[in-house]
Amino acid sequence: MLRSMIPSLPNLKILPIESLILHEDHDMQRTMPLVEKLRAAGILRNPPIVMPLMDGTHRYMVLDGANRVTALEEMEFPHIVAQVVASDDPHVILQTWNHVVWGMSARTLLGELRKVRGIEVTKMDANKTFESKKYVPVQVQLPKATYHLVESPNDLTGHIRTLNGIVNAYKSRASLDRTNQTHIDSFKKIHHNLTALVIFPEFKIKTVLKLAGRKTVLPTGITRFAVSPRALHLNYPLHELSSGKPIEYKEAYLSKWIDERVKKKGVRFYSEATFLFDE
Repeated sequence: MLRSMIPSLPNLKILPIESLILHEDHDMQRTMPLVEKLRAAGILRNPPIVMPLMDGTHRYMVLDGANRVTALEEMEFPHIVAQVVASDDPHVILQTWNHVVWGMSARTLLGELRKVRGIEVTKMDANKTFESKKYVPVQVQLPKATYHLVESPNDLTGHIRTLNGIVNAYKSRASLDRTNQTHIDSFKKIHHNLTALVIFPEFKIKTVLKLAGRKTVLPTGITRFAVSPRALHLNYPLHELSSGKPIEYKEAYLSKWIDERVKKKGVRFYSEATFLFDE
């Protein structure tokens, strides 16, 4: 195959869409607009990234592209093209997103957090050291004070349930965005109605895989998988995915389709860090 000329080419495969499972909570309000965009464009611009569960079930966890996967499910597509990466790939890194929250009073936020079962809202004292009982507590930085959300000892499923309760305390009552910043001062000049910066604990890939296999989802927008290399701007024709042709035919077509792009020098690798301004 011509694509063997590029040994670092991402591993693209045709997969049954029913074999893909999400690891984060998903907002269906974002799905229907994407359905209309996909129908209008007729292409899948960027393939989702997936990782096999390694539990013998032939299922794949979606690392990135939950909206695209859900949209194609809504469109009743039997198959999807996805970039497959291994759980032990050193070029796959799991990072944690934090949430910057605005448009909600700090008092209301604290009140909602105190309603979450299994946590104690504790004001941080700079003169005292903190020791977690079991799980690293979520930290909530307000403009004038910082709090820890301390959990009672619990199992992993209960821990994730608690995290979902924390995010649910504000996600429908305020605006939020993901950030890798860890200090609220970075946002004081950006949001005049700034509420809080919520700092989440880190996760291991094997833990997220285990949770996904149990269909236990993390809160929306707290994980970020960095994958290198990444397949972008694939622009794969949707009619090839929506047809009732067998998966073997679609795999052969994808292989030929990629070879054609390699032959025409339509595949380019960027080794340097890149900013895209057309997303």
